[in-house]
Amino acid sequence: MNKRSYPKPLADLVAACVAGVFERQGFTSREIVTHWDDIVGPEIAAFAEPIRMQWIRSRDPDESPPATLVLRVEGPAAIEIQHMSGVIVERVNRYLGWQAVGTLALRQAPLMRRRRKPPRPRIDEDAAAAIAAQMTGIADPGLRTALGRLGAAIKRK
Repeated sequence: MNKRSYPKPLADLVAACVAGVFERQGFTSREIVTHWDDIVGPEIAAFAEPIRMQWIRSRDPDESPPATLVLRVEGPAAIEIQHMSGVIVERVNRYLGWQAVGTLALRQAPLMRRRRKPPRPRIDEDAAAAIAAQMTGIADPGLRTALGRLGAAIKRK
């Protein structure tokens, strides 16, 4: 009998590696961090990100109170995020399917995740060719083309 082995998805391997890190930060589910944009929406995720969940220990395990979700918030947006705290708590609890979060705590600091670089603006090739055609005193065609592209990029701004 020949038993075949198939490659495992990378997500399964990474999940096993980072599970301990998320548990130490109090997260019941790593999806709170990995799917933060989907949970709270891009307008909130642009200014806030989860740091940890703080659980209050209770003597009665059946009646443990909900956790406090600690968010890192960029300074100027902290007031707005504070006003939207009810919406954020409701969205997180709805995503998890149970009353996991009761309150928010905000920490003002720059966000840790890297923002995507904006796409490079495209140069209008027709404008670049027109500018290059005006440079009759330059003998090297490569230099003329490069200067035409530079001129088109400067004129675009």
